[in-house]
Amino acid sequence: MNSTTVRFGTDGWRGVIADDFTFANLRVAALAIAAYLLENDDERQSARRGVCIAYDSRFLSSQFAAACAQTLNEAGIDVALANGITPTPALSMAVRERGAAGGIMVTSSHNPYQWNGVKYKAWYGGSGSPEIIRAIEAKLGMPVAPAAKPGCLEHVDFISSYMSAVEQFVDLDAIARAGRKYAIDSMHGAGQRLIANLFDRIGVQYVQIRAEADPLFGGVHPEPIEPHIRALGQAVVASHCDAGLCTDGDADRIGATDEHGNFVDPHKIFSILLDWVLRRKGWPGSVTRAFNTTKMLDRICAQHGRTLHEHGIGFKYVVDYMLTEEIVMGGEESGGIGFQRHLPERDGILNALLLANVMADEGKTLGELVGALQQKYGEHQYGRIDLHISDEIKRSAIVRALQLAPGDRAFADMPIERVETLDGVKFYLRNPEAESRQNAAETWLLLRASGTEPLMRVYCESCSRESVSRLLASARDFALRG
Repeated sequence: MNSTTVRFGTDGWRGVIADDFTFANLRVAALAIAAYLLENDDERQSARRGVCIAYDSRFLSSQFAAACAQTLNEAGIDVALANGITPTPALSMAVRERGAAGGIMVTSSHNPYQWNGVKYKAWYGGSGSPEIIRAIEAKLGMPVAPAAKPGCLEHVDFISSYMSAVEQFVDLDAIARAGRKYAIDSMHGAGQRLIANLFDRIGVQYVQIRAEADPLFGGVHPEPIEPHIRALGQAVVASHCDAGLCTDGDADRIGATDEHGNFVDPHKIFSILLDWVLRRKGWPGSVTRAFNTTKMLDRICAQHGRTLHEHGIGFKYVVDYMLTEEIVMGGEESGGIGFQRHLPERDGILNALLLANVMADEGKTLGELVGALQQKYGEHQYGRIDLHISDEIKRSAIVRALQLAPGDRAFADMPIERVETLDGVKFYLRNPEAESRQNAAETWLLLRASGTEPLMRVYCESCSRESVSRLLASARDFALRG
């Protein structure tokens, strides 16, 4: 066993199957969780409360989950193990409803099929806080003596009670009355036919693609962004749907396409839901967003007099806020959006249904909702590229980025106005194109190196698709310069 290869990132540990994500290393992670719970003084996290474990549709996920359960049982901890492929938010809800000490989700979320991983869910039904994750990491590689009496193993359906909670949160009658037609895409992941089965019951028209579980995900990354979501756009156009609704590999993230098959990025989805919640629902609370999300959210919050908290990248930071104050919504760039009154957790299935709810309430297609939002708050265009580069090149790019200062023109000849380093290196730029546009979006570019993969992500937002493309190309050149 090699504890040095097990490192927890923004939402757990991920690795390449049979390379570093092995049964041996998985047991290292599971033992660290067991040690953390066995030595915890907090009654809510006592090992006596047991642990819930679930898994997605990835290669060997069910066997990996069984190995986790066995490891915890041997340490004397009772386990409730999912009886089939399960969405991550369903596991999180089970942890909270059953009063478990925590939960283990075997998934690599939206990573390519070669990957698998472990997400840790705390007693409150959401991502483990940074403090909890650090405490678990501190236990990696430490021995745990076998218990005199092994824990019990129970196979459980986590999905039924979860779907009941989702149905109570959404106005299903409004969705049914609206008479819209949807395309549904679970990307061969854990979402499977959950939305489709619900639509069957309430009489909503739909077509579904990629519903069958497939550990290869049909040859695409199970991440609901371009280009992986194009099949959904094609299905929307071919079947004359009003929108396309998509969930990622473990169904905690949302993606969408409009009625013309155009990709609707997660920032627009977050903004649509937030604007609707504040106007229509009036739910109290502040809003949180990750460092790499759209600034349109700032304008929506200002319009409605709500406080907005900006934080690091990873839903665990959203959870931190949700555990300490009243938060109406929180989210991140990759389509992870959560509502405190539902669960301190991302939920792609809930958010897909809420999009349908908004369309019903507003009497608009998804494309019309996006257009109305852009008109009211200014055009905001967003882009992201993933650079699969060596750790050496990645480190060099970050070092050079940190040396840049206001006035420098390192990206598309746009002067840097200010630099922020909350999570990565973020440049706010003076964009001449914005000066000629009314209510133009701020132009910014963010370089962020992954802490767990040979990967650098570059994010950009501006007032036009053209300037986003130029800036991303310029940032790619900068990063690869060496």
